[in-house]
Amino acid sequence: MQRIQRIDAAQAPAKTAALLDAVKKQMGGVPNIIATMAQSSAALGGYLGFAGALAGGTLPTAMREQVALAVAGANDCDYCASAHTVLGSKAGLASDEISRNLGGRSTDAKVQGALRFASRIVATRGKVSDEDLAQVRRAGFSDEQVVEIVANTVLNIFTNYINHIAETEIDFPVVKAASAAAA
Repeated sequence: MQRIQRIDAAQAPAKTAALLDAVKKQMGGVPNIIATMAQSSAALGGYLGFAGALAGGTLPTAMREQVALAVAGANDCDYCASAHTVLGSKAGLASDEISRNLGGRSTDAKVQGALRFASRIVATRGKVSDEDLAQVRRAGFSDEQVVEIVANTVLNIFTNYINHIAETEIDFPVVKAASAAAA
């Protein structure tokens, strides 16, 4: 049972209901994490704004999903592993690549650089070394893209933590982050 309950748009304050309606129009439904975040219209609005801004950044959708998968694996978040497996598939990622990404790995050298950096951000709580930064740059990322990798990592840490604390009910085909990351 969820420890923080979901909010239904019909019972939400007007500001929150408008945010939930916008998500429903965009996604065709409201995932449980969004309905849970709706407990705070400020948190939900901040999340949606941050995610929307990053969607307009320089990192392609597939790479943002790969970062999300690596962060979900590093933080052992089954909800995010499940959700981003679906979203990653929709972005064109193959199932074997998704499994590798959950473990912070990729067969593509540039993607591997991004995932290694995202994993180091999680592992070091953002206190990456000079060598970590040099490696992501050597993988072909500009400083603008490095900042976007950081931002996408932080966005996904937020959702991982919301899910851990709320024990959000998974409304996607279930993927166990730890077992997928170990594969």
